[in-house]
Amino acid sequence: MAGSRLPRQLFLQGVAVVFMFAFASLYTQIPGLYGPEGILPARRTLRPQGKGRWQQLWETPTLLWEAPRLGLDTAQGLELLSLLGALLALGALLLSPLRHPVIYLLLWAAYLSACQVGQVFLYFQWDSLLLETGFLAVLVAPLRPASHRKEAPQGRQAGALPHEDLPFWLVRWLLFRLMFASGVVKLTSRCPAWWGLTALTYHYETQCLPTPAAWFAHHLPVWLHKLSVVATFLIEIAVPPLFFAPIRRLRLAAFYSQVLLQVLIIITGNYNFFNLMTLVLTTALLDDQHLAAEPGHGSRKKTATSWPKALLATLSLLLELAVYGLLAYGTVHYFGLEVDWQQHTIHSRTTFTFHQFSQWLKTLTLPTVWLGVASLVWELLSALWRWTQVRGWLQKLSAVVQLSLVGTATVALFLISLVPYSYVEPGTHGRLWTGAHRLFGAVEHLQLANSYGLFRRMTGLGGRPEVVLEGSYDGHHWTEIEFMYKPGNLSRPPPVVAPHQPRLDWQMWFAALGPHTHSPWFTSLVLRLLQGKEPVIRLVQSQVARYPFHKQPPTYVRAQRYKYWFSQPGEQRQWWRRQWVEEFFPSVSLGDPTLETLLRQFGLQDKSPPRTHSTNSTLAQALHWTRTQLSPLEAPTLLWGLLVAVGAVRVVQALLATCSLRSSPLARASGEKRRPAPQKDSGAASEQATPAPSPCSSSLRTTRRKK
Repeated sequence: MAGSRLPRQLFLQGVAVVFMFAFASLYTQIPGLYGPEGILPARRTLRPQGKGRWQQLWETPTLLWEAPRLGLDTAQGLELLSLLGALLALGALLLSPLRHPVIYLLLWAAYLSACQVGQVFLYFQWDSLLLETGFLAVLVAPLRPASHRKEAPQGRQAGALPHEDLPFWLVRWLLFRLMFASGVVKLTSRCPAWWGLTALTYHYETQCLPTPAAWFAHHLPVWLHKLSVVATFLIEIAVPPLFFAPIRRLRLAAFYSQVLLQVLIIITGNYNFFNLMTLVLTTALLDDQHLAAEPGHGSRKKTATSWPKALLATLSLLLELAVYGLLAYGTVHYFGLEVDWQQHTIHSRTTFTFHQFSQWLKTLTLPTVWLGVASLVWELLSALWRWTQVRGWLQKLSAVVQLSLVGTATVALFLISLVPYSYVEPGTHGRLWTGAHRLFGAVEHLQLANSYGLFRRMTGLGGRPEVVLEGSYDGHHWTEIEFMYKPGNLSRPPPVVAPHQPRLDWQMWFAALGPHTHSPWFTSLVLRLLQGKEPVIRLVQSQVARYPFHKQPPTYVRAQRYKYWFSQPGEQRQWWRRQWVEEFFPSVSLGDPTLETLLRQFGLQDKSPPRTHSTNSTLAQALHWTRTQLSPLEAPTLLWGLLVAVGAVRVVQALLATCSLRSSPLARASGEKRRPAPQKDSGAASEQATPAPSPCSSSLRTTRRKK
């Protein structure tokens, strides 16, 4: 099997990119979400219980317990963690020596600390996915930089350690759990849109933050939408077992199918860093040979192969074709695909029942666990074989110690992950080894393994529910309060904000699905708007002048529920159309008994005023200055600016590396070796061949005198 050195580097860089986006996006929203004047002040979440310092840290694992020692309140400590996390991630992205286990451990600890006080605004599946992936990066990251190792003739690094591929296998297992569970829950939820293959006729319109491309995708033919749902089931349920296929072409086919799905989602929806995170996980399906990292891969000459190898290659090809044929037959059979040549369409329908699918899932879930076990055992045996190739007793001793530690951690994490994975089928969950349940229970609060299941049910089948806030000075004339990103103004096109996640806009989407009492934070949002708190106003409009009540807070605030639909192609300058449904939140003012009752009911009354002494510390003043400098930038602009800056630095690094390589003595020596030998009967002009001067260093040019 080909090595995985380059895919591991791509994975580590990808994790750094996602951490950078996640921390930077969160940083821009901290004052409005978690500050003393925010919607859900973070200081309410950390209250000492009289326990020991280490017990307190273990039960609520967050570094923000130490914020008071630095003269900061909880929100300021969260700002500091976000800034340091973004800078550390940026460093790991640009400098290979910083792709070290300690750096990724710090990134994971910082994000886990934020999630402990993030409350409902950090309760998303991609936050859990980032934590689980970030912890795997701690194990994948090498202790020694790869540049310090020599390259072996077979393509693996001579200094490569036997255990290095083991943690990377866990990334592949995580990708399998994510995709397989996401496909299965769509059917186990009994959602009529998924079972009827009509989910995508609603999805583009009803997703949280669509892009302009979603409008065009929404108006595609219905038969194409239904065929796309079939393709989604194929990619999410049938393809993931191929992640562990012994034939690399099958793994590569699985890789490109996953990439296709994620790219299409990125084009049509603003899902922050989630799809980028999934693309990072797909690097576990690649190898050095596919990425042209094998030395001499492009110039390797074809040699005669022995008949056993030729037979094995033929059998592999036949097996590969059989898998493709089985996938095609299963898709046609279970989804009743029929081609209508007259109308140039493809008809599709589900031909199996919920009971049949449940029986199939009950039969298949446990074998997928054993598939993971078999694949992990193979990786362990491969690591042991690589250990036997290590030369020198001291090197063997060091390698076996590292292999034992990493192997034990890999097996333990695999066992822990089986518990949340088995949630997709209750029968399998009950049959798991009790030791796995105990392990998972001991570390569950660290989020080392999580359950996943995206787009479980399709919402908004009768129209997209949307909450529209309104303010008034007299209680008679109302002005709509428009958000920057979520739908509101009918003529405003959907924005492109990824990889930023406007967390208030996302929660507004969830709030619209039920009564306001299911979203207690909404009452606090209304209170802050009545008080005219600028940090919260900046979550609604980053440019305060665009906020309709920026001069004076409204006297009254209320909320209405509408249903939104995409406009039809013939409607000019209209992206949306809407219809009023009902009042979502009653009209209230400061001191209103209804508002006070709701605040008291949800425990949102501010009983403990914020500390004032924390703003006097030097660190707090530095944080305030940084916030002042960055606040004029909108969050998407800040994140894309970071990405452009990273790209510019990487280009400069590549140019400097090229110049250094061309001007190195080794490169000149190899150029001398490649120069053809002079002929005895040739003329003076053909005797000498002067190499082209290096464009990077003119001082290294050499000339020869003619004889």
